[in-house]
Amino acid sequence: MSIRWNLTGQEIERESFRIIEEECADLRARLPEREWRIARRLIHTTADPRIADTLAFRHGAIDAGLAALRAGAPIFCDSKMIRAGLSVERLRRLNASYGPESLHCHISDPDVVERAKAEGRTRALCAAEKARPRLDGSIVLIGNAPLALARIARYAIEEGVRPALVIGMPVGFVNVVESKELLATCDVPQILLEGRRGGSALAVTTLHAVMESA
Repeated sequence: MSIRWNLTGQEIERESFRIIEEECADLRARLPEREWRIARRLIHTTADPRIADTLAFRHGAIDAGLAALRAGAPIFCDSKMIRAGLSVERLRRLNASYGPESLHCHISDPDVVERAKAEGRTRALCAAEKARPRLDGSIVLIGNAPLALARIARYAIEEGVRPALVIGMPVGFVNVVESKELLATCDVPQILLEGRRGGSALAVTTLHAVMESA
């Protein structure tokens, strides 16, 4: 066993990308450059090239996301993990006004917790409903809760709500596939991982990769 001890973080990332480019040459040839950048980041995060087979881009998602970021659009997160994982420093490269207050997550708000308990519903669903007034023109990251994604999709279908970009990557076995399929019927810009896979880390990785496209 040979461990390469003396590599810097940047060298490790470059070597990782070199290996991905080498092992995924056919995939690389099929995807447009900006979509490949996002796919490559997700492969890097999961060490699984098959994840690219479930990655879907719809309705000019990357262009719409970049335009919203440059405009300083608010960002709604379904989990505190997403909020903590997003790099404010990277966001400020596109719009200097970004700060922690631009990242909204209501999952632990006392009124959300109280309402969820009183109504016997998930906090994620109640949090998505609380976010309703700021969803138009916002960037939405869902990496955990399928009901939050489904609620936002229904707002789009039933009320004409139009987020600037939805990154839909809830994970699990209940309501996950169905929530993604529901969002796919909406004409809002979206980046999805179809099927059961997802997670907060992948949603964060995806938005960071969108930023790299700038």
